[in-house]
Amino acid sequence: MIERRPAIYFIRHGETDWNAQGRLQGQKDIPLNALGRVQAEEAGVRLRGLVLDYQGLDYVASPMDRTRETMERMREAIFLDPTQYRLDDRLIELTFGSWEGMTWKEVRKAAPQAAAMRERDKWNFVPPDGGESYAMLATRIRPFLDGLTRETVVVAHGGVARAFLALTCGVSTRQAASIDIWQGKVLVIEGRKHYWA
Repeated sequence: MIERRPAIYFIRHGETDWNAQGRLQGQKDIPLNALGRVQAEEAGVRLRGLVLDYQGLDYVASPMDRTRETMERMREAIFLDPTQYRLDDRLIELTFGSWEGMTWKEVRKAAPQAAAMRERDKWNFVPPDGGESYAMLATRIRPFLDGLTRETVVVAHGGVARAFLALTCGVSTRQAASIDIWQGKVLVIEGRKHYWA
């Protein structure tokens, strides 16, 4: 029997210059760019339109600068104290190891065999030099999901959202590893269903 979790309103951090350039950020702390700041505010407006009692939700973010700024700008846009949220280290993005800072084109050129291995199994592939797979990330965040006791706004990263979808909604690991996670929108996860708002 699957235990029903409280609803999650997932917001990916706004755009950074590295996102715009297609660079792998992972655990590098890259700040939001001008578009990313607007996207953070847009996500707040979307959240306010979705949830009647948005003030009563739990708010938690990854501790990285880009997620914290997204949370604070989002909260400010809906007239909440921007500082009243909590951080959880388990929500930090997966690391791409020595590939961080590279584009996929650069990775394929520098390490064609490893890039091909990743394409065959994105969920389980571990990037070189201390990288982390989606499977490892899912193991890290499962206790966070299991500990949710009320409806929660989560501001985190694309990899975290993909792991959430696999763990909570039954999305196949192959599909989850490749699914687009939008910035400036809200991914609503209710039971085993999910949709974008």
